[in-house]
This record gives sequence, structure tokens and C-alpha cells, in this order.
Amino acid sequence: MTDHSRYISPFSTRYASDEMQFVFSEDNKFRTWRRLWIALARAEQKQGLPITDEQIAELEAHKDEINYEDAQRRERETRHDVMSHVYAYGLQCPKAAGIIHLGATSCYVGDNTDVIIMKQGLEIVRKKLLTVMSLLADFADKYKNLPCLAYTHLQPAQLTTVGKRATLWLNELYMDFEELEHRIASLALLGSKGTTGTQASFVELLGGDSRKIQQIERDIAQEVGISRVVPVSGQTYSRKMDYMVVSTLSGIAQSASKFSCDMRLLQSFKEMEEPFAASQIGSSAMPYKRNPMRSERITSISRYVMVDTLNAAITTATQWFERTLDDSANRRIAVSEAFLGVDAILNVMMNVCDGLVVYEKVIRARVMNELPFMATENIMMDAVKKGGNRQELHEKLRVHSQAAARVVKEEGGRNDLIDRIAADPAFMITREEIEALLDPARFTGRSAEQVEEFLTGIIRPLLDENRDLLGQAVELNV
Repeated sequence: MTDHSRYISPFSTRYASDEMQFVFSEDNKFRTWRRLWIALARAEQKQGLPITDEQIAELEAHKDEINYEDAQRRERETRHDVMSHVYAYGLQCPKAAGIIHLGATSCYVGDNTDVIIMKQGLEIVRKKLLTVMSLLADFADKYKNLPCLAYTHLQPAQLTTVGKRATLWLNELYMDFEELEHRIASLALLGSKGTTGTQASFVELLGGDSRKIQQIERDIAQEVGISRVVPVSGQTYSRKMDYMVVSTLSGIAQSASKFSCDMRLLQSFKEMEEPFAASQIGSSAMPYKRNPMRSERITSISRYVMVDTLNAAITTATQWFERTLDDSANRRIAVSEAFLGVDAILNVMMNVCDGLVVYEKVIRARVMNELPFMATENIMMDAVKKGGNRQELHEKLRVHSQAAARVVKEEGGRNDLIDRIAADPAFMITREEIEALLDPARFTGRSAEQVEEFLTGIIRPLLDENRDLLGQAVELNV
């Protein structure tokens, strides 16, 4: 039965996937500690330390059987989590108890595990990001020719297409993907550096043989699947690594927030909508409302992740000499919740991008209401070709445009700019000729071509290269 008397993180109940929650679970953490202890023992054995195959086999046999009660009871006595788990593992592995954690300091398991877990989390993020990119690519291709209003300063400026706008969202995610790939590739283990990073304990164990000490680190890295080890450190790896990872996640949140804010505006304009379930309630007071709650959730969690970057920055900046412990409690929350937050964001984005609704007639009506203003330059150039004076025509268009805008804004009337221009002999043009100019497709520039070039040249090859990672499915919680 659920205990309703204690705080439970919404990431656990509403937002983050089971997959990402497992990555940051106690099971994954402590199993990884045990993998690292086994890797250390195996590497030390290869370099001649008195560790037997029987001891390693015993460690292997119990690596996934975390005896939490023993560890928790010991931690209440010692106030030290790593040594409590060394003790608990030793209870299960009495023959190997004496060689568990040999020569290592707490950060050997703590920091190396954090790097492994961050890599696992980034790989989940990569899969979901690619799926969102694939959905947006299909959407952009489908609507590459559909004209819509383009805005600067949130004021109608010229025309673009619905598909071209989608490439703006997609391009930012592509930038995030490039950064994500770099971040995964640049992750490096702490290795086995010892209490202050000097490897003094391993010098003692291995008689000062630097070659053996270095080989131990290489063997550990190979066994846990991360190719790089930091070249130098204090007791911990530089917390700048956390900052860089969280910053990468923040970049995804920024792009997602841009997308969700645009969607909220478009839904207000009634041009596009996010999916809306058949029995979904938009408002407790107004039954007719269709609130963009999915996009609002993206905006909301994105804000949390972006602000969370500051945690990692301050932690990096306040480390004293070879290490201090004021990072520990903060990192347990800040790093994990950045991952859980981005996981939640991408879950919603997959849902939204898989069911975007476009209202083409509303879009066209809004275009045609503004297009006369946007067509004035074409009309002016046509009149100049017929012998008109550009400066005089420009002034007349300014006056006619402001008068037409006044009718729309102050009187609530229709845009009558076309009537005003057709009635002005200075333009030497009929209403029929003006209307012939008002084909929205004539005002979208290279939008459709740009969509095709971007998808064909950049996005489709990337998606084809990663086709095995596509197709993530998600079911949103409340």
C-alpha cells in the first residue's frame, strides 16, 4: 500500500520513465560499486597482488545480491556509506572480504559509478532525442509547402511555411545532439587515484611500479566500458565534468522550451494543437477549454533543468584543493534530477510530436488577413515598372496601410487595404490584378527548398545512421 504521509518526488510518480529511474536507483548504484570492486580485484591480480580466482568468483557470485539491511545497520554505526557496503559485501563473501576495495578510497566507487551512470543516462537521452527529431523531420516534410505567418517581435513579418518553422525546432535539437555525442565521447573515469590523487596507496601495494599502476587503471576502464581515464585529479574527478553534463542536458531543455512556447502560442492562435485525449478535461470551470497542458509541462520542467545548471557551476567553483565534501549532498539531487527532468521533457515531446494537429483553414485565413500588407512591396514594384514614382508610391502605401490597420484595430472591421490600393489611380492596378498577386506560395521564399535541403543533407543521414535507436514509445502519466 502506498504511504501517503511522506514526500515522494513527482519525477518518480508522474514524469520520469522507469528506465531512467532505474539508472539512478540504489540497485544500479550499488551493483555498479560491486562491478568496480570486482574490476579492481581482477586488475590487481593481473599485476601480481595475492588475489585468488576463488575470491574473484565469490565476488562475482554475489554482485547483484545487495544485502541492504546489513549495509544500513552498519552505516548507522559508522556513518560511512562506502565502508558499510564493503562490510556488507564481505559478509556475503567471507573468503574475499580482505581484498574488497584494496588500495582504493571511497571516490573509487563513488566517482567512477557516477561517470558510468551518467553515461547510461546520456544514452537514454540520445535514444529519445533521436525519436523526437525523427517525428519532427516527418512533420517538417509533410508541411514544407504550407504557407503560414512568420513573426519577428511576435508581429507578423513575412510568410514562411509550417514545415520550415518545424526545421527551426529540429535544428536546435540537432545542435543538442552534436553536443550530446561529444559529451558521451569525452566522459572519463576517475580511475584508481587514491586519497589525494597521487596513487600513493598503489605505489605501496605495487612496490612503486608505475607501469603496473597505470595498467590497473586501463584494465578497470576496459572492464566497465569507458575508454578514457582522467589524466590527473585530486581525490575526485573535477566537478566540471558534472557541470558539462548538466549543461548538455540544459541545452536540450532550452530547445524543448522554445518548441513548447511556440506551440502554446500557436494553440492560442488556433493554428496548431498538441494531442488532446477524448476524455481530457481542459478546465474545471470552463468545459470548452483545450489547454496546452503537455506543452506547459515541457516549459515548466525545462525551466527547472535550466536553473539546475547553476548547482553544478557553484559546486565546481567551490571545491577546495584536492576535494571537499560540500558537493556530495548537492550532487545526489542536482545531477540525477537534471537527467530525470530531461527524460520527462523528452517523454512529453515524443507524445506531442507524434500527434501534432494542424488547422490549415485557420492558418490560411490568418495569412490572407495579413498578406495585403506584406504584398505592398510587390504592388509598388509593379507600379514602378508601369512608370510610377517609387517615393510617392511608398508614401501612399504607408498612408493606405495605416488607414486599413485603423479599421481593423479600432473599428473591428476587415482589412480593406486592397480596396484602397485598387481605388488609387497612382498604382495603375485593378483589384483582380492585386488578388492574382496574393498567392501565399509566392511569399514563402525558399522555405520548401530549405526544408528539403536540411532533411536530405543533415537529418535523414543522421537518422539512418541511428535507425536502431528510433521508435521509442511513451505513455504519459497524469
